[in-house]
Amino acid sequence: MTGDSLQPLLDWLAAHPGWLALALALVAFLESLAIAGIVVPGVAILFAIAALAGQTGMPLWQALTWAGLGAVAGDGISFWLGRRFQGGLDRVWPFRRYPGLLDRGERFFHLHGGKSVVIGRFVGPIRPVIPLVAGALMMPSRRFLAFNILSAIGWAPAYILPGYLVGSALGQHLDLPPHFYPVLGGSLLVLMAIYLMLFRFQLGLNSDSRLYQQLATLMARYNSTHRFWRGLSSERPASGGEFPLPSLMLALGCGALFLIWSLLVSATSQLDALNHWTAGFFSILRHPWLDPAMVLLTRIGDPPVLLALALMAALALGFRGYYAAAAHAFLACVATTILVAGMKAGFAIPRPELVAQPPGSGAFPSGHTTGITVTLGLLASFVAREFGARRRWRIYLVFSVPMVLIALSRLYLGVHWFTDVVGGLLLGLSICGFVRASYSRYDQVPLGMDVVLGLALLILTGWVTGYLAITWDTAMAAYQPR
Repeated sequence: MTGDSLQPLLDWLAAHPGWLALALALVAFLESLAIAGIVVPGVAILFAIAALAGQTGMPLWQALTWAGLGAVAGDGISFWLGRRFQGGLDRVWPFRRYPGLLDRGERFFHLHGGKSVVIGRFVGPIRPVIPLVAGALMMPSRRFLAFNILSAIGWAPAYILPGYLVGSALGQHLDLPPHFYPVLGGSLLVLMAIYLMLFRFQLGLNSDSRLYQQLATLMARYNSTHRFWRGLSSERPASGGEFPLPSLMLALGCGALFLIWSLLVSATSQLDALNHWTAGFFSILRHPWLDPAMVLLTRIGDPPVLLALALMAALALGFRGYYAAAAHAFLACVATTILVAGMKAGFAIPRPELVAQPPGSGAFPSGHTTGITVTLGLLASFVAREFGARRRWRIYLVFSVPMVLIALSRLYLGVHWFTDVVGGLLLGLSICGFVRASYSRYDQVPLGMDVVLGLALLILTGWVTGYLAITWDTAMAAYQPR
């Protein structure tokens, strides 16, 4: 479909905006549908329709929801077709003409398993093939549905948000600050580079992957890049000078996303409706039975608790002789405190007025979310480092649970907007990535558990318990709705 043939459709949708939701869902459905997704230029059409949605004032959450539903339905039908044809897929057009496409999908699925449903949604030509292959290879339906919905949640913003923002800016004639477009353009370039590295090269970040080896060879050609590569590489004997590529990708990717998110929050009103809808949703959930649990969660993320944890970790690691690890733990705490305080003052975004707030307290980004993300993210990275690459994702998953719960407690108690929490999460992950990459050069011996760390953990537990007990009544009163 060319631009000339697409224009009549856009003109008709502009004259009948009530059909925009269906158009988004239908194009997302075709983009994800087996066979159709191969021949339909869904990305270009989605961008154009999303831009029209933003220009006509369609709420962003509606555009994301309809596109996500269409994508889920497209992958679901593809999965059913795979179950239907199974071994006969190579006799169905266009696979009988391009058998290599199906072979690539099967190799990708065998390599990544169930995660291929999530990864494959972002990987070019094999995007509409992976659900088909998953069905043909008899992946359990419930497991596929979980991965299908999860991938759609990430896919919809990535494919809808750029066009929607362009259309919204054109429709509202926003008076954007001078730095808006340079920062947005630079952040998008960083994300595009990471996208090409991660997904076009099939998510290879470990030292034995093709992408890692190609980057190592490229860096070795020049003295400056070679010194940078070797300067950050771990010198553990078992690692063989492993460069912290995953940590840097996390830092740069989340940092770029945080910059884009900050621009949207501070310079536009596009996310205001989402903020108020989320605040209203959680205010309905408020119940006396849930309040104590949520207050407990949010108090665990209080600055005194996180500062005590960082200080105790630094002292215990320093006492054992891990001076670099202790310094990085302390510097991560200091950097987080300074960045959050400075951004709250600089953005000066008011908090929700659902509960009493400290005077002059900024909302963006959420300090609790940023702090707990940095704390648990670094702790998870140290723990996961002592396990094999295939088991590390389980460590990160376990440590991510309290991050999410504390972030949700801030929304439940009505002390932060949804955008504050997302901003805190992105900022925290970026800080984690940079700190972990910086520490990599000093990562020479394993950090095992011993009596000193156990004693530090007991002391910290006692201090936190006392802090919670002393401040409990005040906290329960402070978080009561107005």
